[in-house]
Amino acid sequence: MYEYIIGRVARIKEDYVVVENNGIGYRIYTSKNSLVNLQIDEKTTMYIYYNLREDGVYLYGFTTEEELDMFNLLLLVSKVGPKVGLNVLSTLNPNQIKLAILRNDSHALCNAPGVGKKTASRIILELKDRIDKDDIVEEEVIIEDNDEADIAIHGIMSLGYSRGEVMKVMRKLDTTKMVTEDIIREALKLLSKQ
Repeated sequence: MYEYIIGRVARIKEDYVVVENNGIGYRIYTSKNSLVNLQIDEKTTMYIYYNLREDGVYLYGFTTEEELDMFNLLLLVSKVGPKVGLNVLSTLNPNQIKLAILRNDSHALCNAPGVGKKTASRIILELKDRIDKDDIVEEEVIIEDNDEADIAIHGIMSLGYSRGEVMKVMRKLDTTKMVTEDIIREALKLLSKQ
């Protein structure tokens, strides 16, 4: 029903955000990974999953389409609901989840609250064939303690690139002495050549 909501961040709570659009405040449940990308009074786009249940209507949303896609995949797993999906996405980013699934790493998935051995095994078994191996970055963290690079990564992802695409080009750059603007410029040059 809803694809996305663009609006001003009116409130940030522990597990949800209120986005105001045309005088209406939408309560959108989200992951901790998305919450760190949000700031009060800033304009944002939240990609939405609409959930109609007997006890009410719930909106789940994320700051990237990649995270929403992973949330939708997790919901395909039997006995995994929105709450467990959010817990997994609050513990691991989409790339880390894909790596855990492809490597049969149930231990990584068990770090998420509410995910035990059985649930982790089900996630791996039921999603293994649905993961696109080409969109995965093997070495997740190649930038150590570099805030400039982290800001650049989020900036480039906000332009519509997936985390996998961004991390592939980031591995080719030496970001240690670069400022955010330079990192973004150089990364976009490399992305345009792909």
